[in-house]
Amino acid sequence: MCFKSICAFSSMKRIEAIIQEDKLGLVVDELRASGVIGITTMQAQGIGAGDRPMLGGSRGTAKFMAPFNKLASVIIITDDQKVDSIVKTIMDTAHTGNAGDGKIFVTNVEDAFDIATKQGGKHII
Repeated sequence: MCFKSICAFSSMKRIEAIIQEDKLGLVVDELRASGVIGITTMQAQGIGAGDRPMLGGSRGTAKFMAPFNKLASVIIITDDQKVDSIVKTIMDTAHTGNAGDGKIFVTNVEDAFDIATKQGGKHII
Protein backbone atom coordinates (compact mmCIF):
# COMPACT_ATOMS: atom_id res chain seq x y z
CA MET A 1 0.00 0.00 0.00
CA CYS A 2 1.03 3.56 -0.57
CA PHE A 3 0.60 5.93 2.33
CA LYS A 4 1.07 9.67 2.69
CA SER A 5 4.68 9.41 3.84
CA ILE A 6 5.59 7.38 0.73
CA CYS A 7 3.37 9.03 -1.89
CA ALA A 8 3.59 12.68 -0.88
CA PHE A 9 5.05 13.54 -4.27
CA SER A 10 2.58 11.59 -6.37
CA SER A 11 1.60 14.65 -8.45
CA MET A 12 -2.16 14.10 -8.44
CA LYS A 13 -4.70 16.90 -8.66
CA ARG A 14 -8.40 17.17 -8.00
CA ILE A 15 -10.29 19.33 -10.47
CA GLU A 16 -13.76 20.41 -9.38
CA ALA A 17 -15.85 22.45 -11.78
CA ILE A 18 -19.14 24.02 -10.71
CA ILE A 19 -21.03 24.65 -13.95
CA GLN A 20 -24.51 25.44 -15.21
CA GLU A 21 -26.65 22.30 -15.08
CA ASP A 22 -27.59 22.53 -18.75
CA LYS A 23 -23.90 22.35 -19.76
CA LEU A 24 -23.21 19.08 -17.91
CA GLY A 25 -23.87 16.70 -20.81
CA LEU A 26 -21.70 18.71 -23.21
CA VAL A 27 -18.85 19.01 -20.71
CA VAL A 28 -18.85 15.27 -19.92
CA ASP A 29 -18.99 14.39 -23.64
CA GLU A 30 -16.01 16.65 -24.41
CA LEU A 31 -14.02 15.34 -21.44
CA ARG A 32 -14.64 11.74 -22.52
CA ALA A 33 -13.70 12.60 -26.12
CA SER A 34 -10.42 14.10 -24.85
CA GLY A 35 -9.52 10.87 -23.04
CA VAL A 36 -10.69 11.52 -19.48
CA ILE A 37 -11.93 8.22 -18.04
CA GLY A 38 -12.97 8.83 -14.42
CA ILE A 39 -15.56 11.57 -13.96
CA THR A 40 -17.85 12.10 -10.97
CA THR A 41 -20.87 14.41 -11.28
CA MET A 42 -23.35 15.70 -8.72
CA GLN A 43 -26.35 17.96 -8.84
CA ALA A 44 -25.81 21.17 -6.93
CA GLN A 45 -27.53 24.41 -6.03
CA GLY A 46 -25.85 27.73 -5.48
CA ILE A 47 -26.03 31.47 -5.40
CA GLY A 48 -23.41 33.61 -7.07
CA ALA A 49 -23.06 36.34 -9.65
CA GLY A 50 -25.48 34.74 -12.12
CA ASP A 51 -29.15 35.65 -12.33
CA ARG A 52 -31.52 33.24 -10.63
CA PRO A 53 -34.50 32.06 -12.69
CA MET A 54 -38.03 33.32 -12.18
CA LEU A 55 -40.50 30.58 -11.29
CA GLY A 56 -44.27 30.52 -11.67
CA GLY A 57 -46.56 30.19 -8.68
CA SER A 58 -48.81 27.22 -8.05
CA ARG A 59 -51.60 28.58 -10.27
CA GLY A 60 -49.33 30.30 -12.75
CA THR A 61 -50.31 33.83 -11.72
CA ALA A 62 -47.48 34.92 -9.44
CA LYS A 63 -43.79 34.75 -10.23
CA PHE A 64 -40.98 34.55 -7.73
CA MET A 65 -37.22 34.27 -7.88
CA ALA A 66 -35.80 30.78 -7.34
CA PRO A 67 -33.80 30.57 -4.12
CA PHE A 68 -30.86 28.93 -5.92
CA ASN A 69 -29.45 28.35 -9.40
CA LYS A 70 -29.40 24.74 -10.60
CA LEU A 71 -25.78 23.72 -11.03
CA ALA A 72 -23.68 20.63 -11.57
CA SER A 73 -20.39 19.66 -9.96
CA VAL A 74 -17.85 17.76 -12.06
CA ILE A 75 -14.94 16.12 -10.20
CA ILE A 76 -11.86 14.59 -11.81
CA ILE A 77 -8.71 13.21 -10.17
CA THR A 78 -5.81 13.34 -12.61
CA ASP A 79 -2.06 13.58 -13.15
CA ASP A 80 -0.44 17.02 -12.91
CA GLN A 81 0.40 16.91 -16.62
CA LYS A 82 -3.25 16.68 -17.68
CA VAL A 83 -4.63 19.56 -15.59
CA ASP A 84 -4.22 22.36 -18.16
CA SER A 85 -5.86 20.32 -20.92
CA ILE A 86 -8.81 19.30 -18.72
CA VAL A 87 -9.36 22.84 -17.40
CA LYS A 88 -9.28 24.22 -20.96
CA THR A 89 -11.82 21.62 -22.13
CA ILE A 90 -14.20 22.52 -19.30
CA MET A 91 -13.76 26.28 -19.82
CA ASP A 92 -14.27 26.10 -23.57
CA THR A 93 -17.35 23.89 -23.26
CA ALA A 94 -19.10 25.56 -20.30
CA HIS A 95 -18.37 29.17 -21.33
CA THR A 96 -21.21 31.47 -22.38
CA GLY A 97 -19.60 34.76 -21.39
CA ASN A 98 -22.30 35.49 -18.82
CA ALA A 99 -21.94 35.85 -15.06
CA GLY A 100 -22.75 32.52 -13.46
CA ASP A 101 -20.92 30.30 -15.97
CA GLY A 102 -19.20 28.67 -13.01
CA LYS A 103 -15.86 28.15 -11.32
CA ILE A 104 -13.05 25.59 -11.52
CA PHE A 105 -10.95 24.66 -8.50
CA VAL A 106 -7.69 22.69 -8.67
CA THR A 107 -6.26 21.18 -5.47
CA ASN A 108 -3.51 18.74 -4.54
CA VAL A 109 -4.36 15.12 -3.78
CA GLU A 110 -1.92 13.51 -1.37
CA ASP A 111 -2.91 9.92 -2.11
CA ALA A 112 -5.65 7.77 -3.62
CA PHE A 113 -6.82 4.23 -2.94
CA ASP A 114 -8.81 1.72 -4.98
CA ILE A 115 -11.18 -0.11 -2.65
CA ALA A 116 -11.57 -3.16 -4.91
CA THR A 117 -7.84 -3.84 -5.29
CA LYS A 118 -6.76 -2.31 -1.96
CA GLN A 119 -3.94 -0.58 -3.82
CA GLY A 120 -2.93 3.03 -3.55
CA GLY A 121 -0.96 5.60 -5.43
CA LYS A 122 -1.01 7.55 -8.63
CA HIS A 123 -1.35 4.48 -10.88
CA ILE A 124 -4.90 3.74 -9.66
CA ILE A 125 -6.33 6.88 -11.24
